Amino acid sequence: MSLTYKDAGVDKEAGYKQVQLIKGMIKKTHVPGVLSDIGGFAGLFQLDIRKFKEPVLVSGTDGVGTKLKIAFMMDKHDTIGEDCVAMCVNDILCQGAKPLFFLDYIATGKLVPETMAKIVEGVSNGCIKAGCALIGGETAEMPGFYNDNEYDVAGFSVGAVDKSKIINGSTIGEGDYIIGLPSSGIHSNGYSLVRKIIFEKEGMDIDTFIPELGTTIGEELLIPTRIYTNPVYDLVDNFNIRGLCHITGGGFFENIPRMLPEGLTAEINTEVIDTPKIFNLLQRWGNIELEEMYSTFNMGVGMVLVVSKDEYSKVTEELKKKCEKFYELGRVIKGNEGVVLC
Repeated sequence: MSLTYKDAGVDKEAGYKQVQLIKGMIKKTHVPGVLSDIGGFAGLFQLDIRKFKEPVLVSGTDGVGTKLKIAFMMDKHDTIGEDCVAMCVNDILCQGAKPLFFLDYIATGKLVPETMAKIVEGVSNGCIKAGCALIGGETAEMPGFYNDNEYDVAGFSVGAVDKSKIINGSTIGEGDYIIGLPSSGIHSNGYSLVRKIIFEKEGMDIDTFIPELGTTIGEELLIPTRIYTNPVYDLVDNFNIRGLCHITGGGFFENIPRMLPEGLTAEINTEVIDTPKIFNLLQRWGNIELEEMYSTFNMGVGMVLVVSKDEYSKVTEELKKKCEKFYELGRVIKGNEGVVLC
């Protein structure tokens, strides 16, 4: 008896079906510069160099971490791709780059076209929000490597910035203002601790309704990571933004110092933050120290900007025009602590 690839657990026909299901989703993300369509060996994108005197490409790659476990438990897969886009484009945005295109990688034990299409639907929605194109990707069927109905998702994004406008924090000085933009919730980090608290310590089910949240714990945990291209890129394009910081793994204490020159510290007033209720619940359920919360989670602030005193009123007025909520988090002061909460 002769064997086929399908006998080994790889269904090529399922792969063909997936391609048909996602074609329209990918097309929706196309922006000027896309030169390729689905089916080629590589994605093609033409950089409009007329927009840049000295164009610099900025790249970032990331995944979604153990938040995927929540998607598996909920059997809900249409938002996790948006998380993946957010984790990549928010990082390259911190260097002042405009996201141009994105590629995804999905690996699974058994390819279920409808599930894969839901994931790509989320990727497509994320790319539309980020203003970038989904120009390629890979779906790998790997029987025996992943558990049934499980998968992993990773992404890769490229953006561009003029060399003279690269944001690296080097111009940040004492007295500069620190502005925070709200998160949409937990975003995509800290989920190993979240799962330990909720499912091990508290013994909840994924469908447990939480009155304080007005929804089930599963729905709360799957809220997609916010994508900050709008309004942040407009601010970068029109004002002198001295520093940008994406609050992900490591929370305030690990991420904010990454943009600060040596000898400077961010003094943060946490009382101005409208912290989402889920964080207060996690702190109570897990009996977690406040400093541990701020060193693990975003606590309601997903993106941090640093501007000079002269630019502060202009930047905040622009945010108000866009009806964007923001927090005046504090000031940059002398010191080597990195971050001081007050």
